[in-house]
Amino acid sequence: MTADAAIDRSWKLPAAPRLAAYGRVATHDVDEAAEQIGRIFCPHGLQPKAETARDFLALHNCAAFDGFSINYVAYGGVVTIDPGCLDRFFLVQLPFAGAASIRTAAREIATGPDCAASLLSPTLPTRMVWDNCAQLILLLDRDLVEQRAAALSGRAVQPVEFEPAVALTTLHGARLRAHMLALTDLAEGLVGERRPPAAMAANWRETLLDILFAHPSNGLSEAIRRHSGRIETLPGAVRRARDLLDAQAAEPLDLAQLAAAAGIGIRALQGGFRRHFGMSISDMLLDIRLARLNAQLMTAAPEARIIDLAFELGFTHLGRMAGAYRDKFGETPSATLQRVQRRRGRFTN
Repeated sequence: MTADAAIDRSWKLPAAPRLAAYGRVATHDVDEAAEQIGRIFCPHGLQPKAETARDFLALHNCAAFDGFSINYVAYGGVVTIDPGCLDRFFLVQLPFAGAASIRTAAREIATGPDCAASLLSPTLPTRMVWDNCAQLILLLDRDLVEQRAAALSGRAVQPVEFEPAVALTTLHGARLRAHMLALTDLAEGLVGERRPPAAMAANWRETLLDILFAHPSNGLSEAIRRHSGRIETLPGAVRRARDLLDAQAAEPLDLAQLAAAAGIGIRALQGGFRRHFGMSISDMLLDIRLARLNAQLMTAAPEARIIDLAFELGFTHLGRMAGAYRDKFGETPSATLQRVQRRRGRFTN
């Protein structure tokens, strides 16, 4: 039996609370549920349907990692949840039992254990109706997602809006579901430990981001494919040069050597980069280095020094590097590092 087959079968068992050792909220009181769950996620309206009000129950279990968390949330009866814009985070909601309908911006989607999950973006207003529904919910910090989008696409940080429906019958949907279940299993196995090893949390964060960015988004998917050189119509010489820049990003730029390795003249190569990527070769190299610095800051040890990371990546002028980093990611390298360390401190404590 394959792992996927085992996961699919366990998914259809009668719903039972997951992450039970990480309990945060368990109440029959509507106001208490709205207040307590609102503290963990965001303030929201919560209104049970009159005919099912006697069945109201709210459960929220949450296992927090560095930059993301996996949650089990369940409501008895039919409830309307109105969080508006999520603002600080992205949510992947995977129905475990029951059903939910979600209206976000101009879209309305129906979700259930065998058909679809939802992916909610922080800038889009959202309103939901849960019908005796229990869901696994993956929360990812907005800063983490938007900075990764900037690193992958060659753009400056800007709001990211994903297609809200995730079809569980597709390979992407099945992969997302499998990893959310596996993360839940992992968290349940870590009960009693202070925190997972940093390397384990970082690997999970990278895997979840990879899965997230495989999902369609408003103009972002094309930009990522183009910037990474994965566009099918990209000329071979330009693609080879892009790959070489990526492989040798810490080395000084030698245009003559790069053009020779790509099998094209310098001027033609420069024109190809501007035409296909919308930037010069040197700007592309700078962007690759900035993206790597951002990724390293996200996992840096407490004693890490920005100057050491920068020099290892090929930066020679720290002032220009810091300005370019701020232009791309909306904050200085030191601000990123401080934010990551504060978040890690809250998680550790």
